[in-house]
Amino acid sequence: MRFLYDMCYTHVAVTVSIVHDLPPEELRFHWKSGRLCLNFVATVGERWRRSFERLLTPDDLARWLVESGMLVAPPEVSPRQLTAARTLREAINRLARPGIQPEPGDRDQLNCWAARPALAPQLTSDGVLEWVAERPVDAMLATIARDAVDLLTGPLAGRIRECGAPDCALLFVDTSRPGRRRWCSTEACGNRARTKAYRERRKEPA
Repeated sequence: MRFLYDMCYTHVAVTVSIVHDLPPEELRFHWKSGRLCLNFVATVGERWRRSFERLLTPDDLARWLVESGMLVAPPEVSPRQLTAARTLREAINRLARPGIQPEPGDRDQLNCWAARPALAPQLTSDGVLEWVAERPVDAMLATIARDAVDLLTGPLAGRIRECGAPDCALLFVDTSRPGRRRWCSTEACGNRARTKAYRERRKEPA
């Protein structure tokens, strides 16, 4: 069992840029994907261009875990856990992104974490749902991995889309009835695309 646990921490090189002095708005986390695992993939910014890291430090991962709504308090994250989280994230990205060929070991990495104990739901005295674990960071990674396995093997696997905006590459689950959703957010990317198309039409000669 210990051997299997260590396999989850197998280090794989992650080709994501560490960009310093990014403005705060670039480091904001995105929650438009409709699934926990795809929101985790979005902790890399501008995969279509700079592909920069938002999980720069262990504290950033702790912040994401809280902002996800799964943990109440930020856990203590070790550098080793941060590296494991990035490795799992990139495996999910390659397995889920349309048109991308997974690398050897991606499925093993995902399955390894999915086999670990996940967060457990608990009912608080206030009647509120709370997620707990003895090792919250590892349990959260297991929860993310299980969500990815569920998505990739379920009825929505064919509904995973990459945002159609030229300046966005967020993955999202298209839950629209006709299955023709093009953008990660109609209010953001969709609105920008429509505005650009309108302006281009206005420039066309009569």
